[in-house]
Amino acid sequence: MRVTVFGVGYVGLVQAAVMADFGHEVCCVDIDDKKINNLKNGVIPIFEPGLAEITRDNVAAGRLLFTTDAEMGVAHAEIIFIAVGTPPGEDGSADLSHVLAVAEVIARFMDGRKIVVNKSTVPVGTAGKVRQKITGVLAERGLALSFEVASNPEFLKEGSAVDDCMRPDRIIVGSDSDEVRRKMKELYAPFSRNHDKMILMDTRSAEFTKYAANCMLATKISFINEMANLAELLGVDIEQVRLGIGSDPRIGYQFIYPGCGYGGSCFPKDVKALERSAQEVGYQARLLQAVEAVNGKQKEKLFTLINRHYSGNIAKKTFAIWGLAFKPNTDDMREASSRVLLESLWQAGATVQAFDPEAMEEAQRLYGNRPDLRLMGTKEAALPGADALIIVTEWKHFRVPDCSLLKKHLKDMVIFDGRNLYDPAVIEENGLAYYGIGRGRSIQKW
Repeated sequence: MRVTVFGVGYVGLVQAAVMADFGHEVCCVDIDDKKINNLKNGVIPIFEPGLAEITRDNVAAGRLLFTTDAEMGVAHAEIIFIAVGTPPGEDGSADLSHVLAVAEVIARFMDGRKIVVNKSTVPVGTAGKVRQKITGVLAERGLALSFEVASNPEFLKEGSAVDDCMRPDRIIVGSDSDEVRRKMKELYAPFSRNHDKMILMDTRSAEFTKYAANCMLATKISFINEMANLAELLGVDIEQVRLGIGSDPRIGYQFIYPGCGYGGSCFPKDVKALERSAQEVGYQARLLQAVEAVNGKQKEKLFTLINRHYSGNIAKKTFAIWGLAFKPNTDDMREASSRVLLESLWQAGATVQAFDPEAMEEAQRLYGNRPDLRLMGTKEAALPGADALIIVTEWKHFRVPDCSLLKKHLKDMVIFDGRNLYDPAVIEENGLAYYGIGRGRSIQKW
């Protein structure tokens, strides 16, 4: 099938590349000339395992095209995905200006029937706004062309997005049109060979499903972090508690890992956006407010532990930081806990020696050249001259500690583990002080 995707950001590029890899002919449209030219030449703007390979392969095979020519993109296919950003406004609401701008472009150039599919994460009712925008522009043109607007939210996890897209848990399609449902089933047939993964519903329910899913996952994270903070005060090891509650199939082990807070482009934005939607209909979403508040406080946790250990005397200290991205297998530092920590350390007069396997260029872009930030080439290179080690991102490269190396380089022989990667007993047996998240015994001892 022929498909057009407007927007080659994280969602649009992954979706387009995977659809092309399954054999569809996909045209990607974006207004960023540099990004489009780079993609044509095989330069991928984001790090995502497997994405570069399938993008280059399908460009070479002629199944994946990149262009800034919107008219060409609209003419290319009947099915057109909108996959542009919906950044949060100052009040937390989702900014739909990019979505509606694409809708207007489609209406300006369409000359026959189109199925417009919202792939972006959008508030309930956005399909109606897109429909209204297209209808208005067609009226200005004096045309009465047939079109449908559907919702098909994405459920990709950064770090495993390509695999998630190829092997989805579910494919949500919101539309009341039998024709749209049939076309979408045909489009996604290669993704559902094992069993039918498509769940059909109305557009408003599909739009809400995306927000509800992300807010549920964010809630689980904030819940376990709240329990971790209480466990710390009660002298309880939250990791043992995690195993105890995770064994209950009603709860499960996913998304109950205590840490220094969630980040990224989805959870923080979507929790705020749904809170805002609730306000607009006169409802106070107290649970969502609590989820956001707990997470905001949790991002301060590592600095609180550090400040307590040093009795507030952090100035002129040097800290090795392992991990800058908001999660492993990505270079994304949007809303990352590392950013809150870095800025708190700098404000206190400390210097940082940091390493991340993928986010070094992003850190350089965000913070530039400053004397209190040294970006190091390896995790080992971040240690010499450091007073303490702080672990912020749970990259697999960090999971096995070399205690002899840490003792050799860390002047104060202390580790602040923001992801509970290490066993406190093992670290302490090797003569190092250890602070984790909710590891009550460590807090009481040190």
